[in-house]
Amino acid sequence: MEPVRSFFDTPSPSRYSGALSWLLTTDHKRIGLMYLFVILFWFVVAMFLGGGMRLELMFRGRTLMGPESYNALFTLHGVIMVFLFIIPGIPAIFGNFFLPIQIGTDDVFFPRLNLLSWYLYIIGGLLALVTLFIGGPPDTGWTFYVPFSVGTQTNVSVAVFAAFVLGMASMLTGINFVTTVHRMRSEAMGWLQMPLFTWSIYATSWVQILATPVVAITLILIILERFLGVGLFDPARGGDPILYQHLFWIYSHPAVYIMILPGMGVISEVITVFARKPIFGYKAMALSSIAIAVVGSLVWAHHMYTSGMSDTAVFVFSLLTFLVAIPSAIKVFSWVATLYKGSILMTPPLFFSLCFIYLFSVGGLTGLVVGAAGADIHVHDTHFVVAHFHFTMFGGTGFAFFAALHHWWPKMFGRMYDFKRAYWAAVLITFGFLLHYIPMFILGLQGMPRRYYDYVAEFEAGNFVAGFGAVFMLVGLLLMLVNLLISLKRGTLAPSDPWGGTTLEWKTLSPPPLHNFVETPDIADYPYDFTDVVRDSSGDGGGV
Repeated sequence: MEPVRSFFDTPSPSRYSGALSWLLTTDHKRIGLMYLFVILFWFVVAMFLGGGMRLELMFRGRTLMGPESYNALFTLHGVIMVFLFIIPGIPAIFGNFFLPIQIGTDDVFFPRLNLLSWYLYIIGGLLALVTLFIGGPPDTGWTFYVPFSVGTQTNVSVAVFAAFVLGMASMLTGINFVTTVHRMRSEAMGWLQMPLFTWSIYATSWVQILATPVVAITLILIILERFLGVGLFDPARGGDPILYQHLFWIYSHPAVYIMILPGMGVISEVITVFARKPIFGYKAMALSSIAIAVVGSLVWAHHMYTSGMSDTAVFVFSLLTFLVAIPSAIKVFSWVATLYKGSILMTPPLFFSLCFIYLFSVGGLTGLVVGAAGADIHVHDTHFVVAHFHFTMFGGTGFAFFAALHHWWPKMFGRMYDFKRAYWAAVLITFGFLLHYIPMFILGLQGMPRRYYDYVAEFEAGNFVAGFGAVFMLVGLLLMLVNLLISLKRGTLAPSDPWGGTTLEWKTLSPPPLHNFVETPDIADYPYDFTDVVRDSSGDGGGV
C-alpha cells in the first residue's frame, strides 16, 4: 500500500468534509495536529513577549516600555509559556498522536472527551488573549501571588479563569491517557514492554489527575476573594497569604514534572534509535518515571524557605528535594550508558537530545542550590532562580519538544525536512540559550532581583550580554520553525521508518492511515533489538 503524500490527504472518521472534518474530528492524530499548530502559535507569541522583555533589560532606564507594560509582558509571557506551551506541549501533541499507536490500538479510550479537551484549551487561550484588550493586562506574574492579585485593578480574574479552564483541559487529557493505557493496550504488550515514552505520559497523566484539582480550587478562590471579599488570603480581612503559596505550589511543583517527564520519555526514544541500542536499564527507567511523579509531588514547600517555616519543615522539604534528584540522575546515567559504544547516527533529533542532557543537568544541579535552605536564602527571588528555572524548563522540556518535533515530523506528515537548516537552527538556539541565561546566574549571585523593570549600574554588563543571547536564540527558533513548515510542501517523501526505529509507530505508514495499522502489528519483546537495523551512513535523512 502506497503512503499518501500528506497527512492532510488522509480520510477523516467524521462524516463532515473540509474544515468541519477537523473541527469535529475524534481521530487522535488529527486532534494531536490541531494541538500542534495552536501550541506553536502560542509559543511564537510568548517568544516575542520574552524577547521584548529582554530588549528592555539590555539597557538601564526606559527603552521600549514602561514598568506597567513590563509587568504585563512578564505575566503574559509566563502564563502562555507555562499553561499554553510547556505543560500541554508534549502530552497533547505527541501523546495524542503516538501513545495509541505505540500500544497497538486505533484511538484513545474517550475520543469525544479528547476533542472536548482541545476546545477547552482553545477557550482558555482565548480568555488569556482577552486580558490584553479588556480591563488592563494582569501584572501579577504567572503565579498570581496574593495579596497583590486580590488588590490589583488589572484584569486578573479573567487570566485566573483562563488558567482554570486550561487546567480542566489538562486533567481531561490525563484521564484519557491513563484509561487508554489500562484498557486499550494490546493484549500481547505487558507493562514492561511499553515504550518509555508511553511510560512517561502515563506517569505524567497521574500527576495531572491528582494535582490539577488543587490549583483549580485555588484559582477559583482568588476570583471569590476579588468579587466577594471572602478573606481567605487577604491579611487585611484576616486571611493568610502563606496559605495561598502552599495551595499553589502543591500543584505547581508537581506541574514541573508534568512538564519534564514527557520530555524525558522523548529523549529515551530518540537516544535508543540513534545509538542503535536498547535503552540501558529499561526497568529502572520505567520505575524512575513513577518515582519522579510520586516524590516530586511532595517537595512543594522548598519554594517557601523564606516565608517563616519551622526548622523541621525546612529539613524535611530540603531532604525530599535532594531525594527527587536520584531518579532524575538514573535517567541521565541511563542515557549516557546507552550512548556508550553505540553505533551512533547523528541527526537533528539526537543533536537536540544531547543539548537537552547538558542543559537539563545544569538546571538540575543548580536546583540543588536552591533546594538547600542555606544557599536558597541568598539566591531566593534573584535572577539565579530565573536562570535555573529556564535551564530546567526550556533547556529541558523545550529542547525535548524540539527533539520530538524533528524525530516524529516525518512520521506525522510524511515529509523530510532539511538537515542543514535544522543543524544551524539547533546551534543558534543552544548558543543563544547559553549566552542568554548563564549571565543570569552571575547576576543572581550578585544580588539582582527578578521581576524588576530596572536595575543599578553594577548589573548592566550582564544584562547587556544576555540581550545578545536572546537575539541569537530568537533567530534560531524562527529558522527551525520555518524549516519545518517549508518541508510540508517541499520536503522529500518520508519512508515508513526513516530512522530505523523499532517501536510500533515505525511499523505503520508515514503518515499513519486512519486506523493506524494496515495489518495487526506484532508485539516484540521490549527493549527492541537493533541487530537487523542497517546504519544509514549518508546522514541525509533518506531512510535506512
